[in-house]
Amino acid sequence: MPTLKSIEVSISRTLEKVLDIEQLLKEKFRVEPHAIVEKTPDPGTSSNTTTIRNVVCSFCGCLCDDLEVIISGNKIVRVRNACTLGASKIVHSSENRIFHPYIRTEKGLKEVSLEKAIKEAANILASSKYPLLYGWSNTSVEAMRVGLELAEYLGGVIDNTSTLCHGPSTLAVQEVGMVSSTLGQIRNYADLIVYWGCNPFNAHPRHPSRYSAFARGIYIKTRRERKIIVVDVRETDTSRIADTFLKIEPNKDYELASALRMIVRGYDIEYRKVAGIDVDKIYELADLMMSAKFGAIFYGLGVTMTSGKSRNIEELIKLVQDLNEWTKFVILPMRGHYNVTGANQSKLWITGYPYAVDFRRGYPRYFPGMTSTIDLLNNEEVDAALIVASDPIPHFPAKATSHLVKIPKITLDPKWSVTAMVSEVIIPTSIVGVECSGTAYRMDKVPLRTKKLIDPPRGVLSDEEVLRMLLKEVKALIR
Repeated sequence: MPTLKSIEVSISRTLEKVLDIEQLLKEKFRVEPHAIVEKTPDPGTSSNTTTIRNVVCSFCGCLCDDLEVIISGNKIVRVRNACTLGASKIVHSSENRIFHPYIRTEKGLKEVSLEKAIKEAANILASSKYPLLYGWSNTSVEAMRVGLELAEYLGGVIDNTSTLCHGPSTLAVQEVGMVSSTLGQIRNYADLIVYWGCNPFNAHPRHPSRYSAFARGIYIKTRRERKIIVVDVRETDTSRIADTFLKIEPNKDYELASALRMIVRGYDIEYRKVAGIDVDKIYELADLMMSAKFGAIFYGLGVTMTSGKSRNIEELIKLVQDLNEWTKFVILPMRGHYNVTGANQSKLWITGYPYAVDFRRGYPRYFPGMTSTIDLLNNEEVDAALIVASDPIPHFPAKATSHLVKIPKITLDPKWSVTAMVSEVIIPTSIVGVECSGTAYRMDKVPLRTKKLIDPPRGVLSDEEVLRMLLKEVKALIR
């Protein structure tokens, strides 16, 4: 994935009409999007309500497991203890749904049976020379296991959304290792929290209150007993609660981490400023880190997707390793999708590689920058795509999207998306953590079991079940 944040651009006024997504697809990519407006069936309500406790939230990487969901009939009416984002996903799970399988024809999308959609999808994959299986971060580990078997059988490449976000974190860990812990340990012991290039108040709203800044731990019980440091290029909601806020220059994370390492290792800094920060403040931060009883660094895409990428993470990990000569310090990435960590872990314990796994030679190979999704699409190497629980078309760079819209696509998703609108085969699936159970990995690599709360729409199966049907059909075609 190129470092698009470092590109200098010029902005000028234009009189061109701003295009919506459908017009953009038609005019720029010459593809006709179709979506079917389906009437949501009435789930029915009951005078009696049921409360399901200890529900795992399937929104972000925090996987908060203390939710209470109130159900009337087959309808979710209320969610307690969740953040706005998590509650919205669960309560509004029935909106914008796909209820039937579809196949694209010359006249648009045609509703078909599940069996026919599976056969059409299997034909596309079996006849392709090098298919791409992408997504996986919003589904269960059980589905990923079947997806890996399918990728191996097809001789294709399987990749997940970390190729666009925390792929550099994985590369850094492979280079220098990692000093980590569980979120529970941080909650109970950490008296110094550093948020570097992340904004949990917006992206992971319950993270500060449940695991870090405001968490009530066994030994560290209140916010007053913690020091909060925020390092970012701009003021954020998270920076407002910080004891110390360092506003650094863009793309200077490596320099600041290196300066902190120098101080921790006993070297002097000869410059007055590093990364736009006065050296005195950097010395103060280093002193806070070295004097902490237990410190934790949480970092986000502000570090992974700027200049340096994996080298930034390497330097932060080395900083934590140096700090462990003085005290206890750990570092964790702020993972986004609720099971993106599981997408990495499942590939690791099956193939030995976390993402961009290539099966072209019949065994797993791993070449980030060559077998990662964006590079494969930019080089026009793949000739078919299976998209599972993801919407890549509106989020990929234009060059990658231009090839993706040309090749046949199969989309497995509970809801309508831009990718589904331009796919050749669309198969609806149930929502993990709402309509079916499954295993997900929290951002600290702790596996949790999500619960089934309500029944899915009639005839809609889970990702795992659909993938098993697809694998069986592909095996029948490729003998």
